[in-house]
Amino acid sequence: MIRQGIDILLQQNHLWKWQRIGLVTNEAATDSQNKPSRQALLQAGFNIIKLFSPEHGLDMIGADGAKMHDGIDELTKLPVISLYGDKLQPTAEDLHDTDILLFDIPDIGCRFYTYLWTMTHVLEACGKHNKRLVILDRPNPLSGNLQLAEGPMLDETNCASFIGRWNIPLKHSCTIGELALYFYRPKKIQADVEVIPCSGWNREMFQPDWGLTFVPTSPDMRSFDSALLYPGLGLLEATNISMGRGTELPFQIAGAPWMNPEKIVAESNLPGVVLTPIHFTPTQSRYKNQLCKGVKFDVADKTSFHPVATGLSFIKMIKDMYQSQFQWEPYSTNVNPSGRHHLDKLSGIFESEQLFELSLTEFQRKIKYLTNIPSWENDIHPFLLY
Repeated sequence: MIRQGIDILLQQNHLWKWQRIGLVTNEAATDSQNKPSRQALLQAGFNIIKLFSPEHGLDMIGADGAKMHDGIDELTKLPVISLYGDKLQPTAEDLHDTDILLFDIPDIGCRFYTYLWTMTHVLEACGKHNKRLVILDRPNPLSGNLQLAEGPMLDETNCASFIGRWNIPLKHSCTIGELALYFYRPKKIQADVEVIPCSGWNREMFQPDWGLTFVPTSPDMRSFDSALLYPGLGLLEATNISMGRGTELPFQIAGAPWMNPEKIVAESNLPGVVLTPIHFTPTQSRYKNQLCKGVKFDVADKTSFHPVATGLSFIKMIKDMYQSQFQWEPYSTNVNPSGRHHLDKLSGIFESEQLFELSLTEFQRKIKYLTNIPSWENDIHPFLLY
């Protein structure tokens, strides 16, 4: 049975549980009984005095990229400091009355999912202000199989942002705890860090193998199927294609008013997925209240699926098929108000739109080169916990 870091901690009796604790968390962070971590910790006697929340807020109802404000948690009545508002990192004032920070937020294994980068800002803040950081680790829902990790790697010089601060693969096959240990030395972070590992998980296991219910991790990350496709279909944010936000199938479908689903299905040769025609009308986000025509993606075999290569190839196919309708679009967020260069920030590739001007043969060769990252397993190996 999988026991996550929160479950392990609740069974331990650390002396520091009586110290003044700040908890970085959200509603998706629960124990094995689906009780919110913050509530479970308080009931176990941990002296939590304040909460910090990432993108989407503590209650996870904030829209994608929307600025979140400080507040009070209705469940615990504790103050909540937003780390996705006017600041991304706790300040000295935020931390002056704490002795230790706990971090417990589920991740989904994709570089441009922002919870990982909130962890790095917290890690840096603990180093600056001499606070101890304890990370409650959780399994990677996309498995820890490093053979399934995919680039591109991140061009830090030209593409670093809050959806990719530091150089790791787009699909990294690691846990947040492992990545914290990996960043610790090269970024010269002088923090006292402890990772409480989970137990019962091995690197071949995907979330459906855990025996635990999938807890939605953000407003549009509602299922394992969405998480599995997200590292690829999330790239559609930089285009004028809907990826299903505002529907029941976010990141599992793609469409636009100008698409012909049957033509796409007939001409597609994307490996590892089955495409079926679908019509949908988003209630929010791109093409709100407009009928979209497109396709639904079903993964044939999750143990061999490569979502990044699939997403990039799908964009190339649609761009070539609909040259007059397809467009690159900015994507405005709290951390990038102009929304410019969004594909560069998502992919980690400088001037990435130029890739899609290549011939199909050259594009396929280039994508194979960029997504294949044989050195990653060697680089990360000393920091693996499982």
